[in-house]
Amino acid sequence: MARGPRYRIKFRRRRLCLTDYRLREGLLKSGLPLFTPRFSNYHVYVGIFKPRIEGDVVLAFASTHELRKRFAWKSPRPNLPSVYLTAKLCAYKALTNGIRRAVLNIGLYRSTKGNRVYAAVKGARDAGLDVLASEEVFPSEDRIRGEHIARYASMILETRGEEVYQRMFSEYLRNGLRPENLPTHFDEVNKRIDEAFKDILESRSKNVE
Repeated sequence: MARGPRYRIKFRRRRLCLTDYRLREGLLKSGLPLFTPRFSNYHVYVGIFKPRIEGDVVLAFASTHELRKRFAWKSPRPNLPSVYLTAKLCAYKALTNGIRRAVLNIGLYRSTKGNRVYAAVKGARDAGLDVLASEEVFPSEDRIRGEHIARYASMILETRGEEVYQRMFSEYLRNGLRPENLPTHFDEVNKRIDEAFKDILESRSKNVE
């Protein structure tokens, strides 16, 4: 372990790769709720939090657990379509609670063009939540719908056969979804989410008029 009078031990949550305190300080100065997308190997979690000294307060939250139970989403992994839909659901909940703006809390994820963090921001903005980000960093519409996954699955089936296809996409097939049909399934679930919050959509259209 390093020693000496100039050595400073990092805060515990920074040592555990949980919190970037320099980033968090800048976010706190904005005075806005924190739009926070997080990912595990199997799930997506998107929350909007109000920072407090005693602990952050949850203002809105959604996960792929809810997406699957409430809207019959069948994709098994935290891919771009799953991230987009989960963030959209969270944003609708926030709007229902009167939250209109938030600032992105990217945490320790890298800021790269088209990644899952910006798919989450895209989903929130499409729902009507104001989260600052450049349009240039968002994934393309075909990637958000999962068309790249569908093309890859079709290619595997054609070039490597049914056995390899079933092994690689076993989780999709176990959930009753062929990966080639993911874009269509995405559109169906996206429509269900919009219909569940149609009051928000109607109020947005009135404001535009």
